[in-house]
Amino acid sequence: MASGRHTGRPTGKRGQRPHGGASDRGHDSSSIIGEMNANLSERFKGGRLPNTHQALTNAFENGLDLSLNLDIRDYVQKQDSIKQSSEKDAWLSRPEFPTIDELAISEAAITPNKIEGPYRSKDKYLKIHYGLQREDALGSLRDALQGFRQNPAANDTTKYSVYDQVHIVGFTFARRGLAARIQFSTKRAGKSISWQTSKRLVSGSVVALIRAKDKLTDLNGLVVAVVAARPLAGVLAEPPEIDIYFSSPEAIQIDPQEEWLMIEAKQGYFEAYRHTLRALQKLSQETFPLSEHICQLNPSIEAPAYVQDNPVLDLSAAAKLDQKKDYEKVDITKEWPPAPKDSLDDTQWEALQEIITKKLAIIQGPPGTGKTYVSKIAVEILQAKRKAGDPPIIIAAQTNHALDQLLGHISHFEPNYVRQGGRSTNPEVKKRALFEIRQKERIKQIPGGLFGRSNNLLTKQSKAMSSILEPLTSPGNDPYSTDQVSGPAMLLKLGVLNAQQAKSLEDGATQWVSTTTSLGGPIQLWLDRALLPFEVKYAHDSYGFDEVEDEDLEFEQLRENEDSAGVNDEEDIELLKGPWIRVHEKFTVRPASSSDIAKATKLLSAITDLWKVPDYLRGPMYSVIQSRAKAALAKQFRGAAVTYDKLIKENLVGKWEQDAVYLQRAAIIGMTTTGLSKYRPLVSALKPKIILIEEAAEVLEAPVTVACIESLEHLILVGDHQQLQGHCSVQELEGDPFNLNVSLFERLVRNNMPYKTLLRQRRMDPEFRRLIADLYPNLSDHPSVLNRPVEPWGMGKIKSFFFDHSWSEYKDESLSTYNPEEAKMIAAFYRHLNKNGVGPEQITVLTFYNGQRKKILKELRSYSDITAGYLQVKTVDSYQGEENNVVILSLTRSNEDGRIGFLANINRVCVALSRAKFGFYIFGNARAMMAGSELWYNVVQRMRASPKRLDNVLPIQCKDHGLTCLMQYPEDWAKTEGGCTNSCDTALDCGHPCPLLCHPYSHDKVQCPEDCMKKLPCSHGCDRECSQPCYCSCDEFARIQKLETEKAWSMPDASVVGQSVQDIRVSQGFNDTARFA
Repeated sequence: MASGRHTGRPTGKRGQRPHGGASDRGHDSSSIIGEMNANLSERFKGGRLPNTHQALTNAFENGLDLSLNLDIRDYVQKQDSIKQSSEKDAWLSRPEFPTIDELAISEAAITPNKIEGPYRSKDKYLKIHYGLQREDALGSLRDALQGFRQNPAANDTTKYSVYDQVHIVGFTFARRGLAARIQFSTKRAGKSISWQTSKRLVSGSVVALIRAKDKLTDLNGLVVAVVAARPLAGVLAEPPEIDIYFSSPEAIQIDPQEEWLMIEAKQGYFEAYRHTLRALQKLSQETFPLSEHICQLNPSIEAPAYVQDNPVLDLSAAAKLDQKKDYEKVDITKEWPPAPKDSLDDTQWEALQEIITKKLAIIQGPPGTGKTYVSKIAVEILQAKRKAGDPPIIIAAQTNHALDQLLGHISHFEPNYVRQGGRSTNPEVKKRALFEIRQKERIKQIPGGLFGRSNNLLTKQSKAMSSILEPLTSPGNDPYSTDQVSGPAMLLKLGVLNAQQAKSLEDGATQWVSTTTSLGGPIQLWLDRALLPFEVKYAHDSYGFDEVEDEDLEFEQLRENEDSAGVNDEEDIELLKGPWIRVHEKFTVRPASSSDIAKATKLLSAITDLWKVPDYLRGPMYSVIQSRAKAALAKQFRGAAVTYDKLIKENLVGKWEQDAVYLQRAAIIGMTTTGLSKYRPLVSALKPKIILIEEAAEVLEAPVTVACIESLEHLILVGDHQQLQGHCSVQELEGDPFNLNVSLFERLVRNNMPYKTLLRQRRMDPEFRRLIADLYPNLSDHPSVLNRPVEPWGMGKIKSFFFDHSWSEYKDESLSTYNPEEAKMIAAFYRHLNKNGVGPEQITVLTFYNGQRKKILKELRSYSDITAGYLQVKTVDSYQGEENNVVILSLTRSNEDGRIGFLANINRVCVALSRAKFGFYIFGNARAMMAGSELWYNVVQRMRASPKRLDNVLPIQCKDHGLTCLMQYPEDWAKTEGGCTNSCDTALDCGHPCPLLCHPYSHDKVQCPEDCMKKLPCSHGCDRECSQPCYCSCDEFARIQKLETEKAWSMPDASVVGQSVQDIRVSQGFNDTARFA
């Protein structure tokens, strides 16, 4: 095998594979694994990834800059070699996944976020934020385990889900990692699961596996895993299946007969934290740019170093065409010029100055003030300053939507940008996704790169690992074929039996049974009737449940989390593909008592002839043998998995080396803040100087902090700390005393660090902009929102209204609040607007509660004349940065105790009150709102002070007759058709009067119920109503109809050339076209 060893040195020819590749089939698994380990010992010697002088030479000869590759390798090597220097630094060596010790404690000791005053040191700062992030990542799972241990037999609760009958059924050797496939039961859900819209077990979720036979007195047998994939075909199967990654090679389980319970917390999304946690550990070993401002709160902020070196900038991107020359060459160290005319307002121009002249720039953009536009102008100016060979500018945002919105603007002036990760919904931006670019411009293997050779070695390693599991696989991976249990030779090889014991089984079988018998191998014969078939029986047909689990509308937000974290990238889905093997055992023995197991164990160590074992102890003894065999296999497999994991890491580095070739050519790179942590080794290797974070106040502090890579010279934070804060999975970490939801943006503003605020809004009608006057007292209206014409949408001149009611609230099974009567009223009002010409794309219904969102959607879908596919019913938390022409706000809360829950959160209320452009309508209990919050008290008072803006009846107006109808209850809407209560009576095309009440929509949509008065060619009158196709039951009508049809298909004369059959029939007096479109 020496000649086949791959030393990591280039072969001398591009693309040439090393010897001893994937085609080697003649070696047993131990020799192959030995070779793998030998290779790794050389390639990872001293913890270093391959790095040779020859590789550099080849790279430069081919015009490639391999220094990027080496920087990526160097980053990963240093990250993996971080060690604690004292007990105080224990956090530095914590593993990526939660440990049993962390999950077993009742409460973690964590230090609060310091939101007032400076941190004592950079190390203290990083340690505190690591502790807070880690608790937020695993706290929900710990709570779930504690709840489950208190009542192991209970069904799903509002905090966690329990899955029974969990069994390992196979492994996928994927390029993202070694994934185990499991089957499980969902009977504890108590109802059928709508997997298409469920947030259960989504990719990136962390789960805990507990052996079904464990007593749960402790968690020593607990295994942590992360969901690798939840393909719809898998979870719709019976039983459902998913793929998981075990937290470490040591945690891997292979026994298909072992039954487990799986616990999943309903809160939290581990994938969003894991990369940030590792990045914080790495940052502790790096130079921390801007730490004097971020940690020590030094308010004296200089210009970025690259600006100081050359302070002449082209600011023409901010000017109109006729002024551009005046701003092309500006020395910003001398004097900042006056704002261009008719372009940016004065506060936007000041914000732009702050961005350009401060290495840490903080820009607050209240609702509708154009902060994304200012970001776009700033990026255009900074991009114009880049020279050939300069690193790309990095743009990041919390959500894919915010990122795509900014990249969409950037694409108008810079086509050379790349979208890293995520699944963009913007078609133009998607074309610039790295995955798409990689498909179009495939790079051959980079000389000295790690990708190709690691692929080859992974293929070889997966075959070696598959061979280890052969005793647990059926022939052809078919679980229904005739299996043979492990034979004496295999048990001898595994060290479970000694040579004499193995020989005794073979010899005994030969003596006792003829060689022509069909009873099976020696062990089957030895066990005889003690051997039983093994099968896991799952209940089918949804366990007899009539009820289906509610459509989980928060699934959309979770999908956004998945996309932001990159677990659903097209490239990651590809990396989940790979060789798959099924593990399966067809046989077992009856469960034995502990005393019989003890006797069998003792006897096994003493006896040499197993045929002398008493019949009653053969089953228990085989249990011992089987257990030891599987333990031996597991040990081998786990050892091989260590090698596989190292190769996976090398493969990832190799992939990043290739990605760097694409990315270093880009002018701008966009990614989510989670992606910024996930791809930090790659981003760090690109050595960017400028990073801009959009919606920075909505991101927890740590994901922004880890953006401070060593090359960073300029960090730009754009957001609004008075709108949505960062979301915590563990609710106790929000607010005092821990304040994890306070972003870096907000903390810096609170501590009087320099920042600029945009103060002119271009979205809201002044009539409802005044509702946020308490939050933004200096916010003014841009001329573009003044004196807008009133849209004719059935509300007269009423652009805003507060419909006051006292209908009671309720709690659903998830403890989310809903108000059924309010939901009905809103759905009916939505339909009224729709009938008056306001399209579904122009209306957004907002609510603070997922339970109410479900109710409103259900009510809207009950109307057949509303296009369900375009309904926009959103939670406030998912709507920051969005706007629409008309917004309907459902407050939901209505009780006598003054409890208003989420509505007491000023940040959420700020978002809810500031999304509408032309029409804003609030539905809720005004008295409850006033009692629960000073902000709501002021909102209600402002609405009440204006005439006709708050009442317990909703005034709608007919545009034809000018009459006003007052709607007080959901039932009242049945009395109108979008207009008033008068009859329409307008003559239809057929001559009959319109049968409907007053309505605002066209008569083309009206069906006339009167008898048709037409005389047909058969000389009879029509037998049907006006709105139906004309028809007569006589034979003559049938004859003429047939004749006309035949004529239409024959050679037409000039009068019918180009006409359809239908046109011909109508022209000859047949009215067979329904009038209802």
